[in-house]
Amino acid sequence: MGTPRVPTRTALFQSERSGLTYRVPALLPVPPGPTLLAFAEQRLSPYDAHAPPPGARGAARWQGGAVRWGAALVLGTAALEQHRSMNPCPVLDARTARSYLFFVAVRGQTPELAQISQAGTLRASACLTSQDAGRTWGGVRDLTAEAVGGAERDWATFAVGPGHGIQLPSGRLLVPAYTYRVDRRECFGRICRTSPHAFAFYSDDHGQTWCHGGLVPNLRSGECQLAVVDGGWAGSVLYCNARSPLGSRVQALSTDDGTSFLPGELVPALPETARGCQGSILGFPAPPPSCPGDEGWSGGSRVTPFPLNLSARAQDSPKEGSGDTRGGGGLGRTEKCGHGPGDPGPREPRLGPGFHGDRRDWAPQRPGPPAALAQSPTWLLYSHPAGRRARLHMGIRLNRSPLDPHSWTEPWVIYQGPSGYSDLAHLGPTPEGALTFACVYESGVRVSYEEISFCLFSLRQVLRNVPAGPGPRGPGGKPRAQCWPS
Repeated sequence: MGTPRVPTRTALFQSERSGLTYRVPALLPVPPGPTLLAFAEQRLSPYDAHAPPPGARGAARWQGGAVRWGAALVLGTAALEQHRSMNPCPVLDARTARSYLFFVAVRGQTPELAQISQAGTLRASACLTSQDAGRTWGGVRDLTAEAVGGAERDWATFAVGPGHGIQLPSGRLLVPAYTYRVDRRECFGRICRTSPHAFAFYSDDHGQTWCHGGLVPNLRSGECQLAVVDGGWAGSVLYCNARSPLGSRVQALSTDDGTSFLPGELVPALPETARGCQGSILGFPAPPPSCPGDEGWSGGSRVTPFPLNLSARAQDSPKEGSGDTRGGGGLGRTEKCGHGPGDPGPREPRLGPGFHGDRRDWAPQRPGPPAALAQSPTWLLYSHPAGRRARLHMGIRLNRSPLDPHSWTEPWVIYQGPSGYSDLAHLGPTPEGALTFACVYESGVRVSYEEISFCLFSLRQVLRNVPAGPGPRGPGGKPRAQCWPS
């Protein structure tokens, strides 16, 4: 494989001597070109209690591998009165060419620990809209009453993203989110126990109205991102990958486009840092093979769809401590937009073609690694610091069998040093046919929030530089031989 190489890095946002700091980046490609839009929180200091409206980097067009960024600007309309703006989370409606920038608005300078311990209206969900590829943005829209509604009584606090949202083939727009659900109240006048759970906001009418879906029910899961995984004859499923305090990432699947989630499971191949960190997930079509006869690398018509087997087995949470506001416990109820007095109550996850088992309790179950598991039409990329004890060394991992939590490669470290939050984007092929990706990430020499960096890399670079790992599995669970995509 040779010595791993790192992609060229550009600093998009840099901290200033005054204390002004940029955190929590997000990236959105929009047509034509595509044009790239980069966002970040602009803070008066590194701490999240000091966050005015987010900043944005001027639009940059990607043409044949070259990117030139315009001047940075402040999105002054991305603010609610007496609130600070955090967690930029953009999403594109490809059918209307309209871009949305979601963010969470936090009242005053209330830190997250205080929000967790006192339920109420300390946070709001808001968004801006652009109809000209990010050149101009409209006024702020407060979506809290509409999108959260009565669930706010059961949530101590919530947030969107951070990072990008997605659009499904059906047209549904999805914005990743998480909440601290109240599990026990009235502990000497305060909330006694909460647990974090990932979920998604969604819109089926091109952003005119928004609803919230059900929570990942069984495991503590926080900041998350989403991807569509093509299951062939079993239909597509929505894949959620979330930060967790349980030592490794949590993944969960949805068979009803994010309206609800099946019980999640731990992903031991994706360890968390000591205190956890946000990570980015990105799905893309698998490339055709360049090695004759290697069906396991094809994204075309020769693919034999991998089977999805969901059976009645929920994964239990690791032992939880009682009375801890970070604790988990119990199952989350499935939320549905429009619940009211006459509503029949929570919905069960909807099953797509090829799904079977007991409807009462669902979890991914893989009795063995069948040969077809390597032949997924969708691959996943993941960015996250590679350090176990601290946020160090930004790494890129690849999974060619997305629903197998053990199939992630070891990381290709694209930046040596302090690293933090990140966001990935798929830019498509160059004129030469090379699949190209972009990444924005927090980086620095002494601490991870000195700057927001940007880089481009190809799938071929990923495959050349990821250390030997599980890779696609053939019969008996043995790794298949690798060959480069064309």
